[in-house]
Amino acid sequence: MVLEGLGKSLRGVLGRIGSASSVDDELIKDICKDLQRALLEADVNVKLVLEVTNRVKDRALNEAPDAGRSMKDHVVKIIRDELVRMVNSDAPGIAVKPQTIMMVGLYGQGKTTTTGKLAMYFSKKGLSVGLIGADVYRPAALDQLRQLGEKVGVEVYGEPGQTDAALIVKNGLERFKDKKMVIIDTSGRHALEDDLIDEIKRIADVAKPEERILVLDSQVGQQAGPQAEAFHNAVGVTGVILTKMDGTAKGGGAISAISKTNARIVFIGTGEHIRDLEAFDANKFISRLLGMGDLGGLVAMAAEEIDDPEQAEKMTREMLSGKFNLNHMYYQMAAVGKMGTLQKLMTMLPGMSGMEDKIDYEASQKKLLIFRTIMDSMTAQEKDDPSLIKAKRIERIANGAGVTPHDVRELLKQYNTMKKTMTSFGKDRKMRKQMMKQMAGVDLDSLKELQGSG
Repeated sequence: MVLEGLGKSLRGVLGRIGSASSVDDELIKDICKDLQRALLEADVNVKLVLEVTNRVKDRALNEAPDAGRSMKDHVVKIIRDELVRMVNSDAPGIAVKPQTIMMVGLYGQGKTTTTGKLAMYFSKKGLSVGLIGADVYRPAALDQLRQLGEKVGVEVYGEPGQTDAALIVKNGLERFKDKKMVIIDTSGRHALEDDLIDEIKRIADVAKPEERILVLDSQVGQQAGPQAEAFHNAVGVTGVILTKMDGTAKGGGAISAISKTNARIVFIGTGEHIRDLEAFDANKFISRLLGMGDLGGLVAMAAEEIDDPEQAEKMTREMLSGKFNLNHMYYQMAAVGKMGTLQKLMTMLPGMSGMEDKIDYEASQKKLLIFRTIMDSMTAQEKDDPSLIKAKRIERIANGAGVTPHDVRELLKQYNTMKKTMTSFGKDRKMRKQMMKQMAGVDLDSLKELQGSG
């Protein structure tokens, strides 16, 4: 998980609030100290940490809770609000529309890999994408980009041996004039040198990109801010993608530093897999860190996987209302049918953050495939009412799926466990209200429109 160390510490702060017999001045001061410690350990700037915790303390001590809200919930809301404010750039991400994007950055930041990930992301959104390899200094850059393009099914244009990057871009744009989106991978340097700035400016003059995206390694921590500001002053950066956000102790510093500049964070890289790129949303990001989940993101992700956003919403609402059968279980497995998605699912479910290390994802992935094969061998009636599945039906289903009766019983056991969990969610009015609120933020009409386009 992204920033798991920070997330664990923050969830500990919330846990202390929840277990307290009452909220008094002493408790508020103590949790502010814990909050300071958690943020400092994540490399957040000291001055910013003090600003955040002072606002939390001031609001918690002086601000009355809304009608019907307990003081504990009020303090939790204040902490969440202030953390969102800390990382929020108050600007939208990259629009899903026809446009040209230019990628810039220094060597070793993950720029070419991120270019491939971005192509994958927008391809999944229904846009036709073309990649232009304009890095004329790193010999392996074009080969790497072509490998990524082949992996995601996107055409790559390049001219091996050509040293004029602007000319390559001009020819590439002509080649991809029918593509809805063109992404340009440019050269890097070990430092922001004059010739790099000149080259980027010449490419920008030719391409006239709607977005100039700076790729930064989050491990640089608080130095991400000055780097982003320097690139922005030089070439007019419109957005930043932070890479290697998984397993780094400095990610908090990078996020908070960038958010203090004119540039906005548009994506974060969360792993090495081609799918490990997430659109940055401060509210959802903080909710997941705090263990509050992101059902809206889960519904949107599921809609992409099963090609039916309305069905995704309908089935999620049914599950939250207490109805849960094997059709719903199958829907969930369809949504998490890929390894990267399975890992992200854990942070999207309320209360599940922090359990990722306890899961064998490779074994779980294989089990998901077996379970889906078994359900494909069931009748519609059996999936609607799993209580009908007894010994003889188990034998028939196992034979049809090419598995053992033990596998079928294991599926039914897993189903019963999931049913109990979904039922408990459905009975928890506070949890249900929170999930429904998150779901309300999913633009299903936009999802359908994208899936119906090119």
